[in-house]
Amino acid sequence: MSVTTFSLFFAILSLVALAGAFGLTVLLVLDRVRGSDATFRLRTDLSVVGLPVAWIVATVTTLGSLYYSEIAHFTPCKLCWYQRIAMYPLVLLLGIAAWRRDRNVRIYVIAQCAVGAVIALYHSYIQAFPPDSGTSFCTADAPCTERYVWEFGFVSIPFMAFTAFVFIITLMLVARPLTDTVDDPASGALA
Repeated sequence: MSVTTFSLFFAILSLVALAGAFGLTVLLVLDRVRGSDATFRLRTDLSVVGLPVAWIVATVTTLGSLYYSEIAHFTPCKLCWYQRIAMYPLVLLLGIAAWRRDRNVRIYVIAQCAVGAVIALYHSYIQAFPPDSGTSFCTADAPCTERYVWEFGFVSIPFMAFTAFVFIITLMLVARPLTDTVDDPASGALA
């Protein structure tokens, strides 16, 4: 498959992740405001798969990043590297947490994803609206404003990273314990 095909595929996945984050946010708000049995049951079901799905998102994002640099030979800029520093460890962290069913990892994941999301949002902004004078992050060898991917007129590689970070944050919010009890990491279940 070509780079164009992969870019379209990753752009569609990015929009699906954004829609998923929006849908989960609506569910969380409805559960908080209305607290109906239906939304509680749905959130209960989703809280069980929150960690594994977040691990899948982090893994696909990492593999996509590696595809772009190692196979498509796109040169990552400094901002791309900062986003990778925030995303790559999540594969291991969320994988272990999903295997152990340890929801206590949520606060660490949310903090790490928030940093990555801010960097990705800034990077998306300077790709959409390149500054005349460049940025302090840009170099001639790896310019931050280079649009290697620009699907649907706005989906770039940093935008894809941003949606992955936001979706993982939302999944971690859904994965929170449903009662006031805390998780017991030793047993991997709710205490």
